[in-house]
Amino acid sequence: MASPRNPTAAKTPSAVDGMQTFKWEGVNRNGVKIKGETQAANANWLRATLRRQGINPGRIVKKPKPLFKPSIKPADIAHFARQMTTMMKSGVPMVQSLQMVGGGGDNAAVHDLIKKIIQDIESGSSFGTALSKQPQHFDRLFVNLVKAGEQAGTLETMLDKVATYKEKTEALKGKIKKAVMYPVIVVVAAVVVSAIMLIWVIPQFKQVFSSFGADLPAFTLMVIAMSEWLQAYWWIPLVVMAIGGYAFKTALKRSTKFQRIVDRMILKIPIIGNIINLSSIARFCRTLSTMFSAGVPLVESMDSVAGSTGNSLYYDATMRMKSDTAQGLQLNVAMQTTQIFPNMVVQMTRIGEESGRLEEMLSKAADYYEEQVDDLVDTLSKQIEPLIMAVLGIVVGGLVVAMYLPIFKLGAVV
Repeated sequence: MASPRNPTAAKTPSAVDGMQTFKWEGVNRNGVKIKGETQAANANWLRATLRRQGINPGRIVKKPKPLFKPSIKPADIAHFARQMTTMMKSGVPMVQSLQMVGGGGDNAAVHDLIKKIIQDIESGSSFGTALSKQPQHFDRLFVNLVKAGEQAGTLETMLDKVATYKEKTEALKGKIKKAVMYPVIVVVAAVVVSAIMLIWVIPQFKQVFSSFGADLPAFTLMVIAMSEWLQAYWWIPLVVMAIGGYAFKTALKRSTKFQRIVDRMILKIPIIGNIINLSSIARFCRTLSTMFSAGVPLVESMDSVAGSTGNSLYYDATMRMKSDTAQGLQLNVAMQTTQIFPNMVVQMTRIGEESGRLEEMLSKAADYYEEQVDDLVDTLSKQIEPLIMAVLGIVVGGLVVAMYLPIFKLGAVV
């Protein structure tokens, strides 16, 4: 229940089932119009609650449910971790912190998730155990850090570490997506423009050329033939792309060998491959540093570290390192035997092991490679703009030239 002195507290969701969200408008004691969203059993209950808070309610309507249930993205989990860190450091009790976090934002799926966590905690589960019951949203790293914080009495510190880790990881993913999107935009733009010209523009020129009564250049005939084929069989490219995309996605999920081949080819793409390579190294260092800070043993950390790299080649290398370190080999030696990590990372790891500051050295390595990714993404952004113009110019310009060649030829004859 919201405090009578704080109308905004009425937004706090209850863990009781059957509550509905209402949008309301009203006037407070000072005659100021206010509005908000509140969970309540029904409109009459909400109206009475607002009056007790000194608000004269006006319009109250039930908030419509979205047509499609929103999904919970990794960025939502990162935001959840940061909000919980802030609440816990402020001395707010666990359940009340969860209620306040759940009351903010518009994602109904996040609200439902937090409601389940509250119910588990009120049933006697610890925070870490409640999170472990939602493995699709909270990975082993998140759960292990929270449990370690609860056991050591440093939950606020561990939440801060996991929030920082999630934020940096999501920021890195965003940079990679930004880098990959540019080539995709170039290809899509070229395909769309070409399709428009071949289906709608070229046929208009064809009608004009038919009245010339002269032989057309070979390039023009080829473009007209492409246009006629696309008008008659436009559905074939769509079907091929749909089947090809589905087959590629299915093979990527089911075949480890195919996934390794694709990951290896991606790393060989100019600039983009280097960005993905450096990001995998940065995520490896960041995850391992965070696991060490939680006091998780090295061998146990490797499973979470391997899954965070985002590339099957680094996953395999990390699992080999797990096996080697379990047999007593030093981490920097195991890392060097994989022949996939840069010498700088190996040396910083060795220094960290010798000085007992491995967590700090890995964190610095992660910062360095994240900065490298930033620089490469900026470089790619500058280089891709003229490339987009060049590709579109070649595609569109080629089609235009093909259509104007007969006109030039006719002018030469005259």
